[in-house]
Amino acid sequence: MTFRPLLLACLLGVSFASPALAAPRAPAKPAEVKAKQTSTTSGAVAKKSTPAKSTPAKTKRKVVRPSRGRRVAQRATGLVGASLSSYRVPDDCSGLVRLAYQSVGVELLSHGTRPGENAASAMYRRAQAKGALHRKTPQPGDIIFFRETYDRNRDGLRNDGVTHVGVIESVARDGTVVFVHRGGKGVGRARMNLRHSGHQGTGGRVLNDYIRKAEQGESARLTSELFIGYASSGRL
Repeated sequence: MTFRPLLLACLLGVSFASPALAAPRAPAKPAEVKAKQTSTTSGAVAKKSTPAKSTPAKTKRKVVRPSRGRRVAQRATGLVGASLSSYRVPDDCSGLVRLAYQSVGVELLSHGTRPGENAASAMYRRAQAKGALHRKTPQPGDIIFFRETYDRNRDGLRNDGVTHVGVIESVARDGTVVFVHRGGKGVGRARMNLRHSGHQGTGGRVLNDYIRKAEQGESARLTSELFIGYASSGRL
């Protein structure tokens, strides 16, 4: 072979030769793979994370204040067995009721009394003017009125009108009304049940207390006999 053909053959071999393949990449080391996986996992968790829920504030319980009538009844009940002489009210039935109502800011004799009128009658007149009188089942704090519980004008006749008052404390299911009043033995409780006319019921349970003592040849009288009516505490 001559030099030129040989040279030509060499040149053609170089032109048509396949390009060299890139050297294979060395496999990643275990430490690098673990680091990469950790980085990827952390990023995924970071994307899915949600803000922590805030703890709701504790709700305050509402303090339910007793009704006006119940506050009056509580005041009257708190005076059972106590003396009214240390208070700025008369030491009688009207003084007790006035004191109970003063605890809720009501002066039952703010309208005054008429000549010859007693305090119990003045309270009854006030209740009548305000539309507070009723004979329905009473509520705690209501005023209870009685007539002719004693001979106020000492003429021997039953012409004394309203002579006694008290404050309702509670009412039982059988209709027995318990009230607080200033009686002959001081501030105490008494009962009245208009469904039964007698002093005692079944089993000897007292339903109606005596409210007028026997005198001048007349027998003692019960609460159910001398009852007049009630006055709603909410309207006084």
